[in-house]
Amino acid sequence: MLPSPGEVLHFSEDPSIERFVPHVAATARQPEAYVWAVDALNSPCYWFPRQCPRACSWVQVDGRAEDRVHTIEEAWLGAVGTTRLHAYRFDAGPFRPFGDRPHAWVATVPVEPLGPPVEVGDLVGLHSRHGIELRVLPDLEEHFAEVRAAGREFSGIRMGNAGIGPAGPFPTRR
Repeated sequence: MLPSPGEVLHFSEDPSIERFVPHVAATARQPEAYVWAVDALNSPCYWFPRQCPRACSWVQVDGRAEDRVHTIEEAWLGAVGTTRLHAYRFDAGPFRPFGDRPHAWVATVPVEPLGPPVEVGDLVGLHSRHGIELRVLPDLEEHFAEVRAAGREFSGIRMGNAGIGPAGPFPTRR
């Protein structure tokens, strides 16, 4: 599930949103209110349950991501297999890149989707169909440190949830 040219996407487990209004996200590091969306390069990083911690890495060549690897904790694999994720399509016009090395697009005005949301479907299969390796590890912390040190492009999303599965904190490992 990738946007068409001139579009950006927003992924949500809620299929009933009719209008997106700028807001300050609970995890925001800035005080401005935005509507968040992603482009084709960054969309695959959002093919997960919202709260799922993940480490995404790739090599960027001519604006494309190659040798892409997404990694999750094994406690989240079941949720990845059962989550019903929806993609909302937007005209990219009201959005602008966020940050110096954009990983997202933001709008500061309310926006309406171009149509009803589309259910994304099998998230594991979606990774496979797009040639993205989906790794499952007991935990992410060491792997994410390795990704950051490797010099690849990367995105760590919901890393504050690492060690916390859908059912709550992991038992203490010995």
